[in-house]
Amino acid sequence: MGWFLVQFQRRTGRFARVGAVVAAATLAAIPLAVPAQAQQGKVLRVALTTGIDHLNPFTAVLSASTQIGRFTYEFLTIPNAEKAEASPALAESWTPSADKLTWTFKIRSGVKWSDGKPVTAKDAAFTFTRMLSDENARTANGNYVANFETVTAPDDTTLVVKTKTVQVNMNLLDVPIVPQHIWEPVTDLKAPTTDDLKIAGVSDGPFQVTEYKPNEYVKLKANKDYWRGAPKIDELQLLQFKDTEAAVNALKQGEVDVINRLNPNQYAALQGQQGITTNAAPGRRYDELSINFGVTDNANNPIGDGNPVLKDLKVRKAITQAVDTQALVDKVLKGLGQVGGGIVPPLYTAYHWDPSDTEKVKFDLAAANTTLDQAGYAKGPDGVRTAPGGAKLELRLTGHANRSYDQGVAQYITGWLKDIGITVKQDLVSDDELSDRTETGKYDLAIGGYGTSPDPDYALSLHTCAARPSPDGKGGSTDTFFCDAQYDDLYKKQLTETDDAKRADYVKQAQARLYSQFPTIVLDYQNALEAYRSDKFAGFTTQPQPKGAILEQSGYWGVYGATPVGAENTASSGGSGNTVLWIVIGAVVVLVLVGGGIAFSRRGKTAEDRE
Repeated sequence: MGWFLVQFQRRTGRFARVGAVVAAATLAAIPLAVPAQAQQGKVLRVALTTGIDHLNPFTAVLSASTQIGRFTYEFLTIPNAEKAEASPALAESWTPSADKLTWTFKIRSGVKWSDGKPVTAKDAAFTFTRMLSDENARTANGNYVANFETVTAPDDTTLVVKTKTVQVNMNLLDVPIVPQHIWEPVTDLKAPTTDDLKIAGVSDGPFQVTEYKPNEYVKLKANKDYWRGAPKIDELQLLQFKDTEAAVNALKQGEVDVINRLNPNQYAALQGQQGITTNAAPGRRYDELSINFGVTDNANNPIGDGNPVLKDLKVRKAITQAVDTQALVDKVLKGLGQVGGGIVPPLYTAYHWDPSDTEKVKFDLAAANTTLDQAGYAKGPDGVRTAPGGAKLELRLTGHANRSYDQGVAQYITGWLKDIGITVKQDLVSDDELSDRTETGKYDLAIGGYGTSPDPDYALSLHTCAARPSPDGKGGSTDTFFCDAQYDDLYKKQLTETDDAKRADYVKQAQARLYSQFPTIVLDYQNALEAYRSDKFAGFTTQPQPKGAILEQSGYWGVYGATPVGAENTASSGGSGNTVLWIVIGAVVVLVLVGGGIAFSRRGKTAEDRE
């Protein structure tokens, strides 16, 4: 099997928030004998600058991990390529009862697992039932089943889901369906063995994992028996790099074929280079500055070591007043993004919320100083404020050490907060360390982010009381540890509202409530900046069309439809109406967590990022 064997040093890790996080590995490309077939593009090599935590789809929360799940497992439905709307996948159709409390899914016949056994409705029933009964199984996608009452399979082609109350996102359940005969004997879903290929390698999607070397690469082969038709490539390689600069160099050298998560300078430098095509599109992630307001687990036990002063809403408001989000877009993103507002990006116009003039907390250092003065935080002779008890206002700021975005944001925030009397100690760390700190509440301020899904439920669920982990650390897919009765009520209302306009209004009200309590500051929505070797691959369908992202999508269209130069354009579009599809995996990093990398899944999922 011809390919460039690339060796890497140990990656710096992951940041589960935002869902997601930059992994690593220092590239040392060692070209072996490379058959002409690989050189002609039958092998698609994707550069990863985000971490992979698990192949186990129940516990995988980083964007890259959840995207691998999309490549290897079929879902009941998936967002199509044109508008990211629900389209058939394992389920050919889905029908609600008159009271909308029972949903019947018609499961496709003739689909097989990679070990030859048939895929049936019983596999889907097992997947959801396991999530209902096992807290660990709800780690990645627990919000989708929180309202489920029962899931049954009367026969091999019928799946019946009964919900406790009306649930409007039933047409887009972003949950990979696993083979019952493989996963039923697994008693501990947190066990390392659940990442073994004998368990996680049995698939029914367009690709099957054949080799996995943590922190270095994942290799997948095309499923020639895939029900939509075989992919046009024979092999997919996901190669991990310590940072985007190393990945960019590999792209220039022709050692990888596609990359995303470019920073603005890298994107500009690649434009016009021979054999390389760039793509910029509105992204589905949000970047944020999380504020440790005194976070707790789902039993309301305090977590971590956040500075107690941040429990004061006035302090959090002053910090928000001191952050110039427009300057971050202009200077850090070089204009390739939009100013932040709500947690649903502008890409999803129906649910996106921006604060009105009366709601918006505007950048105003004088006003921020006044807020702290009135709250009783006086400045000392050195210009640093003190709390009523005498403690100085000194905050730790953490983020990704290997992301230029985090580095730039940290510098600006440090300067702005100094201007209002708050000392900031920057402590940018590895992805693993960042993930550990944010999951355990050991931070004051943290640069992060999340990838989001077409349906707003997942993004909203990350801030509910139920999303917090249990005291023993199990479950939980929280972004901010936010827990607020008013927000939770709005979340429940949007989930049960069948009128689209009314639901959108509840979604926006929930975002407004979150914004008003300052557990986090949505800094911006970065454009997806990508590049690929157009001398090896002819093109890729974006999602949404016509000018969407190549990599950060919800689905498998990119890698599935990747078309080598010279290959006939015959790939199935899976309902997209087009045959040339995009290459995903930066969404392989949705949740990526912040700074640049995130989204759609638990901290970073998706996380797509999750998603």
